[in-house]
Amino acid sequence: MVEPLHEVLARSAYVSLSATLIASVIGIGLGTALGLARLPGRGFLTAVVNTGMAVPTVVVGLAVALLLWRSGPLGDLGLIYTVQGMIIAQVLIATPLITGITMAALHLLPPDLPDQLRSLGANRAQLVVRLWIEARLPLLAAAMAGFGHAISEVGSATIVGGNIHGQTQVMTTAIVEYVGRGEFGVAIVYGVILLGLAFVINALLVSVQRPGASWARS
Repeated sequence: MVEPLHEVLARSAYVSLSATLIASVIGIGLGTALGLARLPGRGFLTAVVNTGMAVPTVVVGLAVALLLWRSGPLGDLGLIYTVQGMIIAQVLIATPLITGITMAALHLLPPDLPDQLRSLGANRAQLVVRLWIEARLPLLAAAMAGFGHAISEVGSATIVGGNIHGQTQVMTTAIVEYVGRGEFGVAIVYGVILLGLAFVINALLVSVQRPGASWARS
């Protein structure tokens, strides 16, 4: 059975956008804490984040599947081979990338900026928000990179989602299936759409980074 193209596209967008939103909240918060706070074990946590950025997505999918499998510790939740399970896997994939970029963005800000803000009477929440505003373009790039990483991965989507037609099939798993069946025309269509999404993401990032763009002005 061939699933309608628009349904696969809608599901892919829903899974990856949901995962990116959740991963951005977690990643920007964690990256800010690691970048600014004097936490015990900060070096170890940074190493974990950097390692997470390089972990193959199929390994993440395996770990999530073991947790969500019917005999696994979270098996009673019934999330294996579901869209919700795929979102969990993609959150784990995108979060280290967003966290790492957030840390790097905050480290690139003037080192005396936090002290200047404190001298002006900013409390902790106001200081963090102002730093986010100053680093808004790298943070936007972090979210876009997380989305691109999530929507283009295939390993965890296959293992956790199972590529079930009408339920969990997304663009990347559809490409793998159609190539395996020798239907290269359909696979190319999905591939072109993924390339188009990557182009749109990069075009948006370039547009907001232009000196004349309202986002780029303080």
